[in-house]
Amino acid sequence: MTVEVPRIGVVVLTMGRRPAELQQAVQSVLAQVDVSTSVVVVGNGWDPVGFPESVRTLGLAENLGIPAGRNAGAALLDTPLLFFLDDDAQLPTQTTLRALADRMTGDRALIQPRVVDPTGKPAPGRWVPRLRAGDPAQPGPATSLWEGATLIRRDVFDAAGGWPDEFFYAHEGIDLVWRVWDSPATPWYAGDVPVWHPVINPTRHAEFWRMNARNRVWLARRNLPMVLQPCYVGSWITLTVLRVRKPAALRAWFAGLGEGIRVRPTGRRAMRWRTVWRMTKAGRPPVI
Repeated sequence: MTVEVPRIGVVVLTMGRRPAELQQAVQSVLAQVDVSTSVVVVGNGWDPVGFPESVRTLGLAENLGIPAGRNAGAALLDTPLLFFLDDDAQLPTQTTLRALADRMTGDRALIQPRVVDPTGKPAPGRWVPRLRAGDPAQPGPATSLWEGATLIRRDVFDAAGGWPDEFFYAHEGIDLVWRVWDSPATPWYAGDVPVWHPVINPTRHAEFWRMNARNRVWLARRNLPMVLQPCYVGSWITLTVLRVRKPAALRAWFAGLGEGIRVRPTGRRAMRWRTVWRMTKAGRPPVI
């Protein structure tokens, strides 16, 4: 009896600033066994070169941002499963993709693996997609998302509308996870399957604070019932004021908050109240 081999389309997004890491990321995908992969390297604002003939490349004339770049790569693939990999991430074993695909059972439609720094640095709690991140190896439902290595069913990805293009950077993973919950399927955290990624500080990006706040508001306006929108945004205003001590960062954050309120995002699709209840039972109501 033959065993079906999962067909996985892989999108590796890059701005071309980490050529050595990019090659390592692509090679770690090509080394996978017990799966059939189709690989697309998307250059956000440049033309990727120097890859094996089996790797398709797509050069975007300008940097469209992370969500739109990933969507552009996904549009070139027709596989039942899609896998999105950052250019500074790697699959540590030849069976990582197969292990993730094997966990796509029942109503699970999105899988995030456990993120491990290959040099041994402690992983930040934000990499574990649930509120209680004490044991990062413990699998369970995912209520947020670290987007750097994500496996998703193609039909669910399309039904969700893909990644939210206009976000450009920050919180596009939460938007996708909320829409998967509303599909209704279950996003899953495969804490027993590691991938490699260096520990980095997200605030290194110049636009971090503005986009962080703007996209929090857009996330609520795109997805939450009207009555929950001020609860979600208000909780993040409180947390930010308590956590952030740099005046310049706070000014940028509140400027982004104002932008999110003034500018209406596209693609609103309010989640069902049963989705709110399912996420609450999973440990994270969508107001936190």
